[in-house]
Amino acid sequence: MRINEILKAVKKKKLSVEEAYAKLKNLPYEDLGFAKVDHHRHLRKGFPEVIYCEGKTPDQIAQIASRIASNGHNVLATRADRKAYLAVKKILKKAEYNNLARIITFKREPPRRAGAGSVAIVTAGTADIPVAEEAAVTAEFLGNKVERLFDVGVAGIHRLLKNLKKLEKAKVIIVVAGMEGALPSVVGGLVDKPVIAVPTSVGYGASFKGLSALLAMMNSCAPGIGVVNIDNGFGAAVLAHTIIK
Repeated sequence: MRINEILKAVKKKKLSVEEAYAKLKNLPYEDLGFAKVDHHRHLRKGFPEVIYCEGKTPDQIAQIASRIASNGHNVLATRADRKAYLAVKKILKKAEYNNLARIITFKREPPRRAGAGSVAIVTAGTADIPVAEEAAVTAEFLGNKVERLFDVGVAGIHRLLKNLKKLEKAKVIIVVAGMEGALPSVVGGLVDKPVIAVPTSVGYGASFKGLSALLAMMNSCAPGIGVVNIDNGFGAAVLAHTIIK
């Protein structure tokens, strides 16, 4: 239950002062010993704390998800495997898992529309889709309309040019690419929208697990491009959401 709902309930005498205090005492964060769950994140950022699952046990993930949900928020958990999902689903029966994006979601209520306009998510190749899907699922969870455009890299530039109208309709464009990381520069030179470049760890040895693409994107000659970390589809989606909101 959010703070304004608690205060309204007290005002209407649907909740006693003692009951309200019990609900508020774990704010601004709740200490679980292994984690301090930030229940005020929604007030500061507009969306609740997101669970990064790598390095956490399934039980820890499930406990954090349970506490976020019990405070009236939707739940998003990134980089989750199926073991984590099954642990969460035992507690949150309506939890869903996107295997490609490796994301667990639990929605108490539909997200509010973030703002006018859509996020176009573009990949250079099919191998970049898992990172793109992390961005897409996150953006949708935050209340954004998403347009997916996959496998339109520079090796067949006609595929991108044929879909140029879709890019022009978007308010923000996320471009996901590995190998030499050239696609964001091409897109950035064609549109007047903010472009968020996401380098991926896709590529042969000299790509250095995404470092080559990262440096290429940071050195782009096309203006209006911002770059997030390697494989960070989540970070790209949050940035796009912030721009639209």
